[in-house]
Amino acid sequence: MKVTPGLRIVVTDGRGRRVAVRALPRWLARVAPATVRGELTLALVCDAKMRALNKRYRGIDRATDVLSFPADPLPPGVPGRSRFLGDVVIATGVAKRQARSVGLPVETEMRRLALHGLLHVLGYDHEQDDGRMGRLEHRLRRKGGIEESPV
Repeated sequence: MKVTPGLRIVVTDGRGRRVAVRALPRWLARVAPATVRGELTLALVCDAKMRALNKRYRGIDRATDVLSFPADPLPPGVPGRSRFLGDVVIATGVAKRQARSVGLPVETEMRRLALHGLLHVLGYDHEQDDGRMGRLEHRLRRKGGIEESPV
């Protein structure tokens, strides 16, 4: 599979420190829509951190599996800077429990969540798009070797 040339993914922990994870960002860059250009931060956090983020930004006092924070768009043609797309935050504990509950490897669940979050950062909204995001997500998961996601 070909890696999307303009997509750069930085993986961090709950404190913003870089994490040496290679497989997940490589996979995500390979399956991302071909037109995606820019940089994405993928934060892998504990459930307590996700709960705090969810409470602060969504008013929901529990940890969810993934949150997306799209960046404000940069003006076109800003020289010398890559376009920052936004942040995707994954609760690793929730991801592990979800994977275990449906018999998936945790790596597969992390991939599924990273892709879901990326699509939200790109502006897709499965709650309001008549299935458009779901169809694209399914197609991209298949491209990445995830045939079906029971979650």
